[in-house]
Amino acid sequence: MEKINSKDKEYRYHPDILVFLFAIPIINAINFHLTYANISFNSFFINRFLIDLVQGYLAWWIVRWLILTLDKKIPYSADPIKRISIQLLLTTFAGLFFIASTTEILSILIKGEFAPIDFYTKDLLIIAVWFLVINGYYIGMYFFHEWQASIQNSDQFNPKGTGLNVKTGNKNLLVKFPEIFYIKVDGDYVQLTDFSNNKYYLDSSLDKIEKMLPELDFFRINRQILVHRQLVKGFKRIENGKLEVQLEGEFSSLPDLTISRTKAPAFRTWFMPKS
Repeated sequence: MEKINSKDKEYRYHPDILVFLFAIPIINAINFHLTYANISFNSFFINRFLIDLVQGYLAWWIVRWLILTLDKKIPYSADPIKRISIQLLLTTFAGLFFIASTTEILSILIKGEFAPIDFYTKDLLIIAVWFLVINGYYIGMYFFHEWQASIQNSDQFNPKGTGLNVKTGNKNLLVKFPEIFYIKVDGDYVQLTDFSNNKYYLDSSLDKIEKMLPELDFFRINRQILVHRQLVKGFKRIENGKLEVQLEGEFSSLPDLTISRTKAPAFRTWFMPKS
């Protein structure tokens, strides 16, 4: 089952938490190798490594939070180039600012002096590259999961064009098009009801499912519901040029059966096609 407004935002990047839990110590070790000419395993280097490790985890978490926030504010689907550009600039700046400011604070508290100039001319440049690598993971995982979702959605349309594949428990079933009564948004889910009143949850949005169905047999009444022709008994005109669809039998009480004025002509043509 897939939620329409899902927590997909985090799932898109899975397993990022596990990946960076192990990756950040490795990144930190590489930075040490690039930064220090001679490394001795004494208390100074151990403490320095642990401090940098904590900074790395916190900086990554800030970057991750910014990316999840951008998913809500500036989704990839609107303008991928704009989104990626803003993400790269914002996360890199925020991450570097956090690293630089905390390093300065620690340097003043521990040494009583500002961080050396080579921290800005060398260390921060190396760290900036790592922020680009982190962004590369998140951008890559987003498009990878989108690609997976597109394959899954295309697989849901039966290759023979006979119906929709649904899951119930650990079973995969084919519900043939003539057996489908209606498909509607049910809270955060999309639900299919067949002529035997069996209900199944689908792994696609109503918009995508609409494209999979035969246009002659199904009509999208509104944002909430798609119905099969056999379910439609008739319609009546209501205010402002809108239509109210009337369904057969026990399904006549289904809510949200109003068709907008702009869709009304298309529905009349679908319901009463010219011979």
